[in-house]
Amino acid sequence: MNMMKRNLISVIAVIALLLSAADSFGQVYGWRGPGRTGIYNETGLMKSWPSSGTALIWEVEGIGMGYSSATVTNDAVYITGVRGDKDVLTAFSQDGKKKWDIEYGTMSNVNSYPESRCTPTVTQGKIFVVSGSGELSCISTSGKMLWSIDYFKKYKCSVPRFGISESPLVVDNKVIITPGGPVAAMVAFDIDNGTVVWETASLNEGMQYVNPLLVEQGGKKVIITHTPTWIIGVNATDGKLIWKFDFGSVNDDKKGGKNYIHTPIYKDGFVFAANGYNQTSAKIKVNVDGSEPTLVWKNPDMNPHVGGMVLIGNYLYSSTHDNNTMGRYVCVDWTTGKTMWITRWNNKGSIIAAEGLIYIFEEKGGNVVLVNPNPEKFDVISSFKISKGAGPHWSHPVIDKGRLFLRHGDYMAVYNIKAK
Repeated sequence: MNMMKRNLISVIAVIALLLSAADSFGQVYGWRGPGRTGIYNETGLMKSWPSSGTALIWEVEGIGMGYSSATVTNDAVYITGVRGDKDVLTAFSQDGKKKWDIEYGTMSNVNSYPESRCTPTVTQGKIFVVSGSGELSCISTSGKMLWSIDYFKKYKCSVPRFGISESPLVVDNKVIITPGGPVAAMVAFDIDNGTVVWETASLNEGMQYVNPLLVEQGGKKVIITHTPTWIIGVNATDGKLIWKFDFGSVNDDKKGGKNYIHTPIYKDGFVFAANGYNQTSAKIKVNVDGSEPTLVWKNPDMNPHVGGMVLIGNYLYSSTHDNNTMGRYVCVDWTTGKTMWITRWNNKGSIIAAEGLIYIFEEKGGNVVLVNPNPEKFDVISSFKISKGAGPHWSHPVIDKGRLFLRHGDYMAVYNIKAK
């Protein structure tokens, strides 16, 4: 009887492992969670934290300097960082034990914040990363380099002011990057061997810092991103440009001199774009038939620096870029574009959400803040502080299986936020 019981337990364990692997194989993990929305599909989380902060599960140092986020799958945690002059990808087990690391390219050669910024994209047993010098690499989840392409050289790219900052987008069996420049605005590579599947015709503009967004509209998969002048929609199947909107005109910026950083937000045929550097945010109506997009409203108050934005219910929550070292928090009505409030609370920071609550990682002091999304006020529930690591707290938080992942420079910490 004991033997039968042990065999049954073994069979159940194998089945669980296979189900986990099957789930990991088809799902795409990476930048700002499901759909790149910053909204994590978690349940059973704490509604408030102890005054001393929530419990630390594990922590690691030596991951390399960087501002990228962790990518958490069912069986591993992946993160990038710079060591010496190389970008390095490191894999950890779910309990924080190092599994392997691998160099995947040369770091950026810009003077301002050249540390790693690429959040790994993981799917089908493959990890996709972009180095600071423009090398797109495919690495197996066991740590083996499968293929690598210097797309920066191949597409005659020009280095943007703050270097390359892109987390690859995977659509079906294609990995997407946005080189800009004279050859192609966007390129899709085959995930198995790195061969070119399609190229979007050049718009004769350089690259930006945006991680593109994939949406489904009118039965088509559409990739949305920024160029220095335009917000564009590209057919994910063949790379054809479907529509473009002159976002530079909203900001009176005909020369394309602004910095575009944030993945846009999409809902029901509308796109919202907001970036720092004194830019005006805008909501536009887009049409998959290729007709010209139209401006719905614009708002100069919401202009996040590097912290992103989330849409919860009918309200957008984000921050302002008052200057490079200071910003406030802001709430805007999705329908009307009306500013509901602007509040100073320490400093601006990265923002995500889960189970109806907002999580903020404040960039200057390292405060981690739990906020109730309230269109009437900035409604803080709980907070604690990260004391380890170095540099700005620019990495976006990640939530997975009741755990909060926070990265600060060369340091990463994982906290328990699961309700009892």
